[in-house]
Amino acid sequence: MSLYYTPNYRTQEQLAQMDELEAAGVCIFCPEHLPNHRPVLHRTEHWTVVPNKYPYRGARLHFLLIPDEHEVDMVDLSSEAQADFWTAMRWIRDEHGLQYYGLAARNGECAFTGGTIRHVHLHVLQGDVNDPDHIAVRVKLSSHPREVHPDQLNTGGT
Repeated sequence: MSLYYTPNYRTQEQLAQMDELEAAGVCIFCPEHLPNHRPVLHRTEHWTVVPNKYPYRGARLHFLLIPDEHEVDMVDLSSEAQADFWTAMRWIRDEHGLQYYGLAARNGECAFTGGTIRHVHLHVLQGDVNDPDHIAVRVKLSSHPREVHPDQLNTGGT
């Protein structure tokens, strides 16, 4: 089963990176690989906070909250990881003085959620509302499967 769902890529750079990582069998979000690909801003017992390398248009701030456990659905994380999520979220809010922000998570099969990486993660976003040309941040939370082969679909837990 593939680690990435490439039909949902947003940039050519992102697609090239996904193809390279897939060929190497590397999940960019698993704890042993993550520090090689993203600067780690904060760690809790079960979560890592990193900046998004490919921030969404209109975002002033775009972090990813990534669990150590390789799952595709938040409800499949251990109860300890689920509880520790709030510790990591609180750190982001307090460290950056956030008075408003948005959360986005895609759970399940990337072919249907708009996701690209088969490792659950959450987006913490804040729009740049002080920009006079403000653009609302848009998050893709669904997609129609394209070019799907049976080995690209997750048919069970990981």
